[in-house]
Amino acid sequence: MAAEQCHVMIFPWLAFGHMLPMFKFGKKLAAKGFRVSFVSTPKNLQRLPPIPASFMERLSLREIALPSIPGLPENCEATVDLEQQEQVQFLKTAYDRMAPPFEELLRWDLPELILVDFASHWVPEIANRYGVPTAFLSVYTAATLAYLGSPEGLRSGNLRPSPEYFTGPPSWFDFHSLVAHRPDYAPTMMRNTHTPDASGVSSGQRLSSVIEGCDFVIVRSCKEFEREYIDLLEKLYKRPVLAIGLLPPRLNTAIHPETNSSSWSEAFEWLDKQRPKSVVFVGFGSEYKMPIHQIHELASALELSRMPFLWILRKPGIDNSALLPTDFVNRTSNQGRVILGWAPQQNILAHPAIGGCLFHSGWGTIIESLGFGHPLILLPMVADQGLNAKLLVEKEIGYEVPRREDGSFSPDIVANSIRLVMASQDGEGIRLKAAQMANIFGNQNLHDNYIDQFIQYFQSEVLTQCRRG
Repeated sequence: MAAEQCHVMIFPWLAFGHMLPMFKFGKKLAAKGFRVSFVSTPKNLQRLPPIPASFMERLSLREIALPSIPGLPENCEATVDLEQQEQVQFLKTAYDRMAPPFEELLRWDLPELILVDFASHWVPEIANRYGVPTAFLSVYTAATLAYLGSPEGLRSGNLRPSPEYFTGPPSWFDFHSLVAHRPDYAPTMMRNTHTPDASGVSSGQRLSSVIEGCDFVIVRSCKEFEREYIDLLEKLYKRPVLAIGLLPPRLNTAIHPETNSSSWSEAFEWLDKQRPKSVVFVGFGSEYKMPIHQIHELASALELSRMPFLWILRKPGIDNSALLPTDFVNRTSNQGRVILGWAPQQNILAHPAIGGCLFHSGWGTIIESLGFGHPLILLPMVADQGLNAKLLVEKEIGYEVPRREDGSFSPDIVANSIRLVMASQDGEGIRLKAAQMANIFGNQNLHDNYIDQFIQYFQSEVLTQCRRG
């Protein structure tokens, strides 16, 4: 069967940190001739990037309405729409209730393969009824998955009976590793992994069911960066684990974005006046709702650092005048710029004035930043971010900001961390190794080859299995 006759269905979890890379992979397959169905809710599909005209006919957006349930606010179809972390469990409950219409969609247009996310624990069973193979497409690092362990351990929780077991590299790592959670975050990680929420299923149970129900696993990673973790995953999962590359963005050589925003025009004019590699880019993504006290502590840290900064700050649900410390913008007008809302991140990272990034250690931003070889100042907040930070420290391309025992951070320590990575002699090794990472993270040919290897596996293994069936 030729690629243009193959149909792949993709069903991500309802978070843009999952939807966007999975959509990007779908576009890669469509560009190679596959027919791709990308399934999500109406509001989420409307917020995806445009589909290029060259393969618009091969990439279809399939809507499934999100059921209304108690506890989930109206018009909230993704985690970014939620104001409280506690509401995610109700989004998972609604997601699970998409199973009947998903099965109807599947029966109407059977694919040769379904790519599912960690939360889609009910999809492999449905797919099996129709003889359709499934694969778990992970947007997490291989290190994160390996740290979480085998499907059996995830399901039972017996291998980590207390939070202390989450604070060091697990016993099944047969090589040196720093990947572990901070002691202050370990209880949260244990609860999220092993305690069922309002949906009746824990995250660990979801992931274990997906892994055991799928025919193979694919990870957004590459062996040039995570070989030992990818190899370990195959042993833990007892099934093929394929790297599909990092799905990096096309490096943007146009430094100034095409925008009608006066604030962005002024920000880029300011960047043009700064010395090369002197400015720290600061951003914590659209998902994390940073409390006001943390915003104020971060503002104090930037001012104390005396380093030039460009800070992208998520628009809060409060009056903007209360967002920053009194007179902060005036006091730092010669030192930096604060922009509220959306940012042309690729254009910022491409600017020669940017010399490092202070951020939450999200995998997508790591990939974008290291594509330009920027050293990383790491301040992880939630979920897998702490594990990502430890991985980057292990690779000596990032520096994690030291925290207090309760997980809080002090402005002076953040300021010292910025200066260490950006300007000090002690940070020179991090700067050099991060610059070398651009040869991996910014290498489009390398990651395109991973896509080709996936297609070869699909044709030799998945289609052969379908023919036998």
